Amino acid sequence: PTAYAEPGDSLVHQIGTYDYLVSPDYDGLAPINSVSKGTTLGLGTFDRLDGELVMVGGQMYRIGTDGTPVLIDGSQSTPFFESVTFVPTASGPVAPGTTCVNLLAGVNALAKSDEGIVAVRVRGTFTDLTFRSVPAQIVPYPTLSQVVATQTLFPLGQRRAVLVGFRTGKDLTGTGAPGLHLHGLTADRKAGGHVISCVAGPDVQLSVQRTTGVLISGAAH
Repeated sequence: PTAYAEPGDSLVHQIGTYDYLVSPDYDGLAPINSVSKGTTLGLGTFDRLDGELVMVGGQMYRIGTDGTPVLIDGSQSTPFFESVTFVPTASGPVAPGTTCVNLLAGVNALAKSDEGIVAVRVRGTFTDLTFRSVPAQIVPYPTLSQVVATQTLFPLGQRRAVLVGFRTGKDLTGTGAPGLHLHGLTADRKAGGHVISCVAGPDVQLSVQRTTGVLISGAAH
């Protein structure tokens, strides 16, 4: 297969790996648009970890430490990016009061599997919604945990939002972030970032897509 998504494919099109980030190395490996063409849902970061990346409906946004999503064209270099042509294979309501931490069980139940990579979309009204972003790093790179200690939090309270990302099973440890990894945007596209916390309101819907594999581009150096 090519790096680009073909019509009807269910592959994750990816640049870099989570293992590459935790090595730690945040140097960009390839332009985002070298794999993003034809995909509609995704997440990632930028060269030197300079902000959070969210793709919703085929549109990509960068969220820096000011918390404001800015549309991007995908020409930027990235050390880590995952995307898929999102066609849900199962959907269902999320029980009101469910926290983001507890969404994992629902994802596995809908996907009928805890292995492989599952693409995830969660949308509706949330309370205690908090996003984050991180600043660009300099060499020698600190560890990922040290970077997270410098994160900027965006507590948003109650907002309508869409959260997207991937659940990586233990059989693919190191490919994506372990467990459920979500980035998000508010419905008005005025706030976004990596999801730190949320609580589902009365109208939240969870949709999942079991992917058929992962195609990784960009060689670590």
